[in-house]
Amino acid sequence: MAAPVELTALARAGGCAAKYSAARLEELVGGLVTADDADLLVGLDPADDAAVYRLNDETALVFTVDFFPPVVDDPRTFGRIAAANALNDVFAMGGRPLLALSVTAFPEELPTETLGEVLAGAAQTAREAGAILAGGHTIRDDEPKYGLAVVGTVHPDGIWTKSAARPGDVVLLTKPLGTGLVLQAVRDGRAPDGALGAAVEAMMTLNGSAADVLHAFEPHAVTDVTGFGLLGHAYEVADRSGVRVELDAGSLPLLPGALDVAEDGVRTGGDRRNREFAGPHVDSSAPEPLETLAYDPQTAGGLLITLPAERRAVVEAAFAAAGLDLWVVGRVTEGSGVALDGP
Repeated sequence: MAAPVELTALARAGGCAAKYSAARLEELVGGLVTADDADLLVGLDPADDAAVYRLNDETALVFTVDFFPPVVDDPRTFGRIAAANALNDVFAMGGRPLLALSVTAFPEELPTETLGEVLAGAAQTAREAGAILAGGHTIRDDEPKYGLAVVGTVHPDGIWTKSAARPGDVVLLTKPLGTGLVLQAVRDGRAPDGALGAAVEAMMTLNGSAADVLHAFEPHAVTDVTGFGLLGHAYEVADRSGVRVELDAGSLPLLPGALDVAEDGVRTGGDRRNREFAGPHVDSSAPEPLETLAYDPQTAGGLLITLPAERRAVVEAAFAAAGLDLWVVGRVTEGSGVALDGP
């Protein structure tokens, strides 16, 4: 039997912390021209969590792709996390995944069984999402990378975007923060007991159940919190909606051990890139460790939601009845940018 492979030792950065800088990405796609097609309902102007193309009055296709280097050493777990991260983009658009294709880059010298376990984990998560893993493409690379290209469907009138938040909305979050910091602490040998297990469980959790409950309440804006961190994605919502998003630092849900490692000085490379992108638009009075967690790049993070404040109680009750987590983390007001108010 081949010796277990430490996948994370082969990666320079894991998960969504490996994402391209949001500031540089904006500059890159800003020069691209979206096709002038009335059926392209969501493209690059503005970009969102996925592209959406209308087939007819009842059905639109949702298409996304996401892949990254390993965040954990266990190959099946890596496959599950990478799959959840990609599938969650479809849920964030209000859609349902149908079909997925693997995007794979792996060192040729690694055991075939290792890649087989990655694929098996991804197939398991795709099934849980109601989708089929039906193929893909694999290339050789010194640094392993895995993810999915996913196609789903959504009603053309039921698309969720990040550009429709309104003053008076409440801001909700469905998963705790801290995956980037916890994973970095594991790499540094500084993670508290139990922190990795809790982070892995969160990253493997699909956002499908939360989206199912949310459909009944017609949210104004929805996105999933991934590599740009809570503040980066909140800024995208604020900027594209023409509003101000005010977050309460003391209300942010945190993974076990995440605040400890932030206070201990653990930082990721994504922290700097996220501050460069969102920092000029963020007014923060929060303690530095909480601010760090708000900039922390998340992998397969939760849904960030805005909806009318008068629906708050019934939405909270619906999530509780379904056994799902939901946190009220702020509000939408007139203005621009993001505020992170100290506890």
